[in-house]
Amino acid sequence: MVIKQKKKSRKRRGSRTHGWGAGKKHRGAGHRGGRGFAGIGKRGAQKQTKYFAKGIKPTGKKGMKRSRRDQKIKSNPINLKTIEQKLNKWIANKKAIKEGEVFVVNLTKLGYTAVLGQGKLTKKLKLTCKKFSASAKKKLEEAGGEASA
Repeated sequence: MVIKQKKKSRKRRGSRTHGWGAGKKHRGAGHRGGRGFAGIGKRGAQKQTKYFAKGIKPTGKKGMKRSRRDQKIKSNPINLKTIEQKLNKWIANKKAIKEGEVFVVNLTKLGYTAVLGQGKLTKKLKLTCKKFSASAKKKLEEAGGEASA
């Protein structure tokens, strides 16, 4: 026989005020003094800043700004497999050139920052990019291609 445990109710049934203090509270925005900037007229002026009390809206910086050190440099890597798949499209759009058996592609101009070594190469490629992984360089040279920064 399985004993079923009764589910906890979070509705505070029978508590009358449901955790909002007096019975009048939590009926509307009245106990909060209105919504937004409402209710900060004459009576609330002593609680405001000097300029806000005069009707001048607050301006200037809000929130925090990340330091340059914390901002990460965005990278856009591409795999060898993807390069081979897109090669025909790039040649049609004149973003890559075919010189004899070798395909020449400048990946930096295409917006890529690194070449990764996933996939098999069947074509000779001469690639220009900022970074190459060790496996990508190895595969390019084995296929008779070239990697240049």
